[in-house]
Amino acid sequence: MKLGAFSISLNVKDIAVSRDFYGKLGFEPFGGDAAQGWLMLRNGETVIGLFGGFLQANTLTFNPGWDQNAQNLEEFEDVRDIQKRLKAQGVAFFTEADETTSGPASFVVIDPDGNPILVDQHR
Repeated sequence: MKLGAFSISLNVKDIAVSRDFYGKLGFEPFGGDAAQGWLMLRNGETVIGLFGGFLQANTLTFNPGWDQNAQNLEEFEDVRDIQKRLKAQGVAFFTEADETTSGPASFVVIDPDGNPILVDQHR
C-alpha cells in the first residue's frame, strides 16, 4: 500500500508565531495561504502543515498522488482503493471517502493511541 507524501499537520494557535518558530528550525514556506489560516513548510524532505483552527488535533497526513514536493506522481493508489483495503482488514473509520466518486477525496482513521491519520487525495 502506497500512501503518498507524508507530513504532520499541526493545529496551531497563531500561524505567524508558528511560522517564525519553525523558520528558526530551518523550515521555509512553500504553499498555503496564511490569510486563510494555513501554511505548508519544508525543511529538506520534511514537510509540516500549520493549520489555525482547521484541525481538532495534530494529524499525520498522507497524500496519495503526490511526492514530498507536492508534485503529481504519474502512478498512485487511489484513496478509495486504500480505504477498501483497510476496511477488508477491519480498520474502523472516523470519516470515509465516497467510494462511488473519483478524483479528490479523503478519509480519517484513528490509531490505537487516539492520533488522527488523514489520507487526503487532491486529484
